[in-house]
Amino acid sequence: MTGLVVAMDGPSGSGKSSASRGVARALGLRYLDTGAMYRAITWWMIQREIDLADPEAIAARALDPVLTLGTDPDAPVVAVDGVDAVAPIRTAEVTAAVSAVSAVPEVRRRLVAEQREIIGAGGIVVEGRDIGTVVAPGAAVKIYLTASADARALRRTAELTGTTVAAQRAAMARRDTLDSTRKADPLAKAADAVELDTTALNLEEVIAEILRVIKEKA
Repeated sequence: MTGLVVAMDGPSGSGKSSASRGVARALGLRYLDTGAMYRAITWWMIQREIDLADPEAIAARALDPVLTLGTDPDAPVVAVDGVDAVAPIRTAEVTAAVSAVSAVPEVRRRLVAEQREIIGAGGIVVEGRDIGTVVAPGAAVKIYLTASADARALRRTAELTGTTVAAQRAAMARRDTLDSTRKADPLAKAADAVELDTTALNLEEVIAEILRVIKEKA
């Protein structure tokens, strides 16, 4: 398993984060949340009052934030310019803005390069929206998680602060559209990914099913 790369894709609220950490923990692998990287850039720009409706303004500052990422599934680290950003990047404000930032090609080029560098050593579970299609298309195992809109909204509301289920349902519908139709690296299921609907499954069941797939594929 030391060189194994597991690509976990799917829309927000499908259970990627908890399942990815659980799988990494079970197999003794590293863990990378690529969405946290986009959230970190977004939070940094919000703090500096960058006009997020202006892609050129975002592109001009895309290389400025210094990101520090940890890959321990039990203690993920996300810092921006040396400041702990684990909690701030999970606010509703960041969630509402992250699709606009992540759609900017300059942001994606920077972060995809950093993600590939982290993945390079192998032995890692990587979650995101374009891992199996763009970031690590050669991953030995590709999983695409889905869930019903209601299940996803409930899960995301539990993860975030300052929001409601109704607000998250609407926000996620909007984000799904933005993420799947953006020109740069849209959310998509890789042709060779195994799709898993997590709506009726608890976390332990999702992890068990993913481990079964990994055993078959790897």
